[in-house]
Amino acid sequence: MPAAFGLSTHLFHGSRLSSAHLTLAAGHGFSVIEVYATRSHFDYRDAAHVDEVGQALADLGLVLHGLHAPTTTSFTDGVWGPTLSIADPDESRRRQAVDETLAAMTVASRVPFRHLVVHLGVPDAMPALTQRSAAQRSLATLADAAESLGVHLALEVIPNALSHPGALVTLIEDVLERRTVGICLDTGHAHLWGDVTEAIELCSGHLHTTHLHDNHGRRDEHLVPGRGTIEWDAAMLAFQKVGYDGAFVFELGPSTAPADILAAAAVARRTLARALEMEP
Repeated sequence: MPAAFGLSTHLFHGSRLSSAHLTLAAGHGFSVIEVYATRSHFDYRDAAHVDEVGQALADLGLVLHGLHAPTTTSFTDGVWGPTLSIADPDESRRRQAVDETLAAMTVASRVPFRHLVVHLGVPDAMPALTQRSAAQRSLATLADAAESLGVHLALEVIPNALSHPGALVTLIEDVLERRTVGICLDTGHAHLWGDVTEAIELCSGHLHTTHLHDNHGRRDEHLVPGRGTIEWDAAMLAFQKVGYDGAFVFELGPSTAPADILAAAAVARRTLARALEMEP
């Protein structure tokens, strides 16, 4: 079966998500969608907006592969609002982040999806918002709710000590022990840690979904694959070698020129698809 390539609406993050955005994605050959649940972009608490997006997906024949859990209260004119961290040691802020994540998760009862991508805390640049015990308390609540909705949690590889590939594997195997919790292998973030193929192999038993984007190994640029320094042939062969058969979701942008980015992404998608056809 050909690999499914998807697009995260992070590309359109600065705008309210509409059928025009999804039409643009479909027109460039992306068959599955991951929606970034920021209320200024996708208002998961507004039933009318949820239904509008769900109808647009259905009309275009697109699959809602997953939702990205809220990481901020808003993103407007390139400015991020207050951070939401389910690993926040401040109990009031942690509960707010969990409540917003639960609200986003309930979208599955109106527009079904399989994967909820979750950040355990924030990048190392903001260490005060990431605490292991707080993250574990939050995950216990979220995992119970996810199971009742038929949703899997996908803990994303991000640049902090809780979310290194090895740390996520240990958390899933030794602490959570839940089959419905896995890993979102983010290639750009893995590249900041070091070797992407090594990260894929390390996470192989728990890969639920992916984020594909590129950078130059120094900062999180969310570039089209091939525009940074990731060795993409090796990465795609590693996914094939470990038997990953899920979606490859491009997480690009945000951009004020999404059509240009999508045109380049369509070319990159064809290149990556050819790499998957090579013998491992």
